[in-house]
Amino acid sequence: MLLRLAYLAATNTFALLHLLPMSDRDKDIEFLALRHQLLVLQRQVGKPTLTETDRSVE
Repeated sequence: MLLRLAYLAATNTFALLHLLPMSDRDKDIEFLALRHQLLVLQRQVGKPTLTETDRSVE
């Protein structure tokens, strides 16, 4: 668990360092590309179908 937290902290730090020297236009383009990727993935996954056992509470 601690190793995973350290990994996430390191990757987020490198992502932040990657964004610092970018211009606002470059950042906007990257954000638009990421939003598009999310929309495409959401369309592919679809909504899960729930069964009676999923809805039951024990």
